[in-house]
This record gives sequence, C-alpha cells and structure tokens, in this order.
Amino acid sequence: MDNRSEVKAFLSSRRAKVSPEQAGIPSYGNRRVAGLRRGEVAALAGVSVEYYTRLERGNLGGASDSVLDAVARALRLDETETAHLHHLARAAGPAPARARVRRDKEPEIRPAVRRVLDSMTGVPAFLRNHRFDILAANPLGRALYAPMFAASPALPVNSMRFTFLNPHAQAFYPDWAAMARSAAAALRIAAAQHPDDQHLMNLIGELSMRSEPFRGWWAAQDVYVHRNGAKRFRHPAIGELELEYEALALPGDECLTMLTYSAQPGTPSGDGLELLATWAATQQSVTAQR
Repeated sequence: MDNRSEVKAFLSSRRAKVSPEQAGIPSYGNRRVAGLRRGEVAALAGVSVEYYTRLERGNLGGASDSVLDAVARALRLDETETAHLHHLARAAGPAPARARVRRDKEPEIRPAVRRVLDSMTGVPAFLRNHRFDILAANPLGRALYAPMFAASPALPVNSMRFTFLNPHAQAFYPDWAAMARSAAAALRIAAAQHPDDQHLMNLIGELSMRSEPFRGWWAAQDVYVHRNGAKRFRHPAIGELELEYEALALPGDECLTMLTYSAQPGTPSGDGLELLATWAATQQSVTAQR
C-alpha cells in the first residue's frame, strides 16, 4: 500500500465524521465540508494549519507521539484508531526505523505451543498469523470451520479468502455482513503494522479485485482489533451456534495468535459443542477407515 495515500484517506475520513457540535465549535451558515475543516482540527490539536495540512496529505514521517495523540483527540479517535495512526506514522519512517523484517517465511510453531493446542480437547482452537493464515488447528477447530477446511484441506488456509471469496461463507456466518466488515477493518490494522509484507499486500489486492463488498468496506477506512466477543455460526451438520471467542497473542512467537471458542455448559450452544465433538470424532473415524 502507498503510505501517503493511506494516511490521507484515514485522516480525511475521520475528520468528516466529527461534527462541529461534537467538537464544541460554533457552526454558522452553510459549511462546504462534511465534518470539521482542517483549520478547526489544527486549532483543536494545537498545531498550525500548515502543519496539520502536511500531515493529512500523508507526511506523517517525523511526527512526534505527542502531536499524533493531539490529532487523535481532536478527531475523537478511539483507542484502536489512535494505535492505527501511530502504526501509519511508524510505517512512514525510514526502513531501518521500521525494523524491516522478511515475512516470506512462515514462523515456526514451537512444540510446546502445539501441545497446548492439541490438549484443548473441549474447545475449538487454532493458530493464525497476521495474514489470517490458519497455521494449525485442533480437531474441534477443524470441525467448527469444516466449510473452510473443506474448500482447502491443506494448511495454511486463509480466513479472509474464505470470508470474502467462498460462496459458502454467507451461509456459515448468519451475521456475515457485520462480521465481514470487521474482518476488513482488522486486515487494515495488520497492513499498517506490516507495511513491508508483500504477501499481505498481495492478499489485499486479491480481495480488492475479486470482492465488491471488500472494496467498499476497505474504502471506509475503519479499523478493528479482534480481542474477544461472540460470533454466530450456522454449521452444516450441527446447526446454529453462538460462541464466545478469545484472541490470545503469543508474545514469544511473533505475529502468532491463538483463537479459542467456547460456550456456557448446559446452554444450546454448549450442547452444540458437545455434539460437534461427537461429529468430529465420527468424521475422523470415517477418514481413518478409508
């Protein structure tokens, strides 16, 4: 991605979302711009109009953390959006300052991490990287995401390609539109954090070329971090499931995240997970007999 274009699109889109009333600025007469003017953002951030204009034109290189935080406050950015602005600023710096690292080689999964993953027999779980490639999954994780693994049995599979390009995804996710929009926003976070990853840029280009919904949501400049929450599934063999997920970053393993899904025992979804485990065991038995 072109960093300058990304910065310009992000800052201008956030500026358009803040009304003068929200910023505490009196509004008189007809305004020719949506949201705040550049000069109003500059005044709120305590910088000159010329300096803020330079920032919004994509020149974030050299901007201090204090200036970035002041701009974030002026634009009423949330925690995730503020972090994204800082990532864009770091990406605007010279390559040595970004600690340029080759991303074409997949990180090795330590044996201890694999043992933990395999020991989680009661919950679906898998490991993914920052490109949303699924690098490893326990049997229940494969069973939960059966439509995704059926489309591409060999690892890694990519959850973004499944979400936006697989015709079965919209049936699998009852809340597909909301889920897909947050997925695009999460991919934008990854792109800002790893601007030198050509494989990641190729993925974004592929989705942009092949998925009209992705193009629209990508253009919205929204950002999102998957930490925890609830997700609904319509499993082809089990039916409706509503599961709570946790995204657990592995600090000792760069770019790796462990995803787990669970449900309260005794609830319909908890019973569904138990049924899923039985179904997964049956599928494994059938496969072993072939």
